[in-house]
Amino acid sequence: MAKVIAEKVQEQAEVQVDAPKMVEIKHTRTMQDATGKDVQVVDYIETQSIDDAISQCETNKANLETQLTECESELADLIAIRDAE
Repeated sequence: MAKVIAEKVQEQAEVQVDAPKMVEIKHTRTMQDATGKDVQVVDYIETQSIDDAISQCETNKANLETQLTECESELADLIAIRDAE
């Protein structure tokens, strides 16, 4: 699933002096239309503050780095077993 991220433009009436910047995140996926062409379809749209979006992304990055470390360790073990023969 891909994401399209853009700054959420707020009207002047909505904007308060200390209001945080907002982002709009469109969660998309690729599907095929009736003619077989790939098209992007929006699953859902979420709006959140830029600080929350950054925090969520940093958490996701840390989780992925942990998974990568585990995968590299597993790969090293498998290669060692293969090369031991």
